[in-house]
Amino acid sequence: MFNARIILPTLAAALLCSAAALAQAPAGAPAGATGTCKDGTYTTNATKSGACSGHKGVGTWYGPTTAKATPAAAPATKPTPAPTPVVAAKPAPAPAPAPAAKTMPAPAATAAAGGGPGMVWVNTSTKVYHCPTDRYYGKTKAGKYLSEQAAIAEGDKADAGKKCF
Repeated sequence: MFNARIILPTLAAALLCSAAALAQAPAGAPAGATGTCKDGTYTTNATKSGACSGHKGVGTWYGPTTAKATPAAAPATKPTPAPTPVVAAKPAPAPAPAPAAKTMPAPAATAAAGGGPGMVWVNTSTKVYHCPTDRYYGKTKAGKYLSEQAAIAEGDKADAGKKCF
């Protein structure tokens, strides 16, 4: 029925091809490495599941692929935990310099002396005036108190376009 001269060599060739198809760990991999993570680090985890968590996932798996056991086939004894992955850290590239951001001066801790009812604080460096309820009222590095009408006549603009009085 089956020709043994054809089946046996074909079966042997299939076994050899499947063994050669398994990925081999590179020469520079640490002893016992079972995979390479996508960020270039190595893992020695026994299973592929969770092997490179925190390392962008598994890139290449060298270890054996095994099917998960069904709950009915689980042994009665408590299984030993899988070894913690040993990961060789790859040097991180130098961070790119951050773009220079335009910064506003921080407001002073206390308001400048002066002010009072009907007065606004004009930041003389930005030409913006602040109401008594604003957090920058009397607290910018350079400024002066004026009436709102005097600030508008001087060409100063309201903070966020809102009028105070």
